[in-house]
Amino acid sequence: MATIAVLGTLDSKGEEHAFVAKLIKARGHQALLIDVGTGAPATIKPDITREEVAAVAGINLAEIVARKDRGECVVAMSQAAPVMLTRLAAEGRIQGVISLGGGGGTAIATAAMRALPIGFPKLMVSTLAAGNVAPYLGTKDITMMPSLADVAGLNRLSMVIFTRAAGAICGMVESEPQVSATRPLVVASMFGNTTTCVTAARAVLEEAGYEVLVFAATGAGGRSMEAVIESGIVSGVLDLTTTEWADELVGGVLNAGPTRMDAAVKARVPVVVAPGCLDMVNFGEKASVPAKFSNRTFYIHNPQVTLMRTTPSECAELGAILAKKVNAYTVPSAVMIPRKAISVISAPGKAFHDAMADTALFDALRQGSKVPVHEFDCEINDPVFATACANKLIELMRGQKA
Repeated sequence: MATIAVLGTLDSKGEEHAFVAKLIKARGHQALLIDVGTGAPATIKPDITREEVAAVAGINLAEIVARKDRGECVVAMSQAAPVMLTRLAAEGRIQGVISLGGGGGTAIATAAMRALPIGFPKLMVSTLAAGNVAPYLGTKDITMMPSLADVAGLNRLSMVIFTRAAGAICGMVESEPQVSATRPLVVASMFGNTTTCVTAARAVLEEAGYEVLVFAATGAGGRSMEAVIESGIVSGVLDLTTTEWADELVGGVLNAGPTRMDAAVKARVPVVVAPGCLDMVNFGEKASVPAKFSNRTFYIHNPQVTLMRTTPSECAELGAILAKKVNAYTVPSAVMIPRKAISVISAPGKAFHDAMADTALFDALRQGSKVPVHEFDCEINDPVFATACANKLIELMRGQKA
């Protein structure tokens, strides 16, 4: 039997959360009702009151509520709820969490869920689940379920959705992952244009006894990889696809933020870096590309993805950025440069081949890096390059262990 936190604004959504709590109990589990509302009094009796939630974070809820600023109230509970849920989980008092809500409820509940570790069951039924959920998920494994209609009482539609949600969170807590953690873990960054390279490198690493966890360099993927590295469970980083920096610099849609490549500094693990796919900036469908880029070189990757070639000046800046990042590493690391192509489409004769831009990138990286730079007269997806990257990381990790 598990205890599942049912977290919500019980002043306006009490009926709905009580319904879910009842369904959870019917499955043989316990439900812990937690009120994070700040409006009228709770419509049902919670197991943990809003005042108790605020108190764990040192927040005087009465003072904030008295000012009658809804935004301030939501912010306060978004700060307090994570503290409460973290404490309950650390004490073993809850094994899962579910919430139902609109904008405010989703902001509060997902803030609390993001404070919980990866693998902890988290389910958010939300009116916002069909839109851009990246700000609510962060780098955590929160399951977002569309409420379809507003979370506003019980009706023939909401009862179906909430029943399925209750079943889902119960299924999560009942499913115990069987995971072997005997092999050292390596994380790797990959894009469609570097898949062949990373797949080959992964095979070499696995043959050497490592487990490889691959992340798509799609912005969210890069942020997730950074979070895993920072957690301290990683032995090495194969960062061959640093393309998210092109989006960060130029203004594409798959940027991972300015802290991309920083986690390895904190984790003190070896890193092998390559300028994979820094020839491209990502946008959505062609019509979504900002007008200021109209004279640039484009490649239609698929109907939903338009790639834009980086210029020599942008590449020079990207090389300098990568050099600055790798120079911060405090354990032996390496930069690997495939001189003939940094993606499938930047090879000679392909759409993004630009020798001047590549030279600007490589020169800036080579000249700025204090980390050893190894150059190869081949394309990034050449097995020779992939094997060299994997073997270099193995060498660095074994040296670190010694």
